[in-house]
Amino acid sequence: MSALTVSHDPEQGWDDLVRFWEEMEWPEGSKVEIIEGIVTVSPAPAYRHNLIAEGIQRRLYSVIPDDWGIFQTLAISVPSRLGMLIPDLVVAPRQERPESDSHLPAALAELVVEVTSKSNAGHDRVSKPAAYATAGIPLYLLVDRWAPGGPTVTLYGEPKGDVYRVLKAVKFGDPVELPEPFGLTLDTGEFPVD
Repeated sequence: MSALTVSHDPEQGWDDLVRFWEEMEWPEGSKVEIIEGIVTVSPAPAYRHNLIAEGIQRRLYSVIPDDWGIFQTLAISVPSRLGMLIPDLVVAPRQERPESDSHLPAALAELVVEVTSKSNAGHDRVSKPAAYATAGIPLYLLVDRWAPGGPTVTLYGEPKGDVYRVLKAVKFGDPVELPEPFGLTLDTGEFPVD
């Protein structure tokens, strides 16, 4: 199954778009995001996809402060890019009284991780990093199982405007180091290859 888009009134404001996203009854188990103002519905990620995210999450728990969390299904908002995005992992300080129960402002994230799926790899490579950089998220880790030259892992950082600098790009099997405040080396050789 591939991703699909849902029509909405292009004249809708951000608040109306978010309300539509929050109140609509979406197919159970699907991942529903707003990407550049377009509501996008994707199937739940496959098992190997989840294995990669879970492995990264397990390693991150060993290095994050106790008052930070690693969230798997938390939406983060980037209103300036008309985005309500659900990364595979969001690392952010826990909020005692969040502004919303349905999402977190993206600027609060310290790291986002996306593991590509065939149906939405383009969003993970282009639209989402532009939104994450615009929000000022310090680090973006892209695990691209479907990269044209073979599976790769790219760590982006130093956001300026809507662009990140590539800090490191490796093929599956090579290590990638997350800088401080993480100070963690990920062994990408543990990632399953399709």
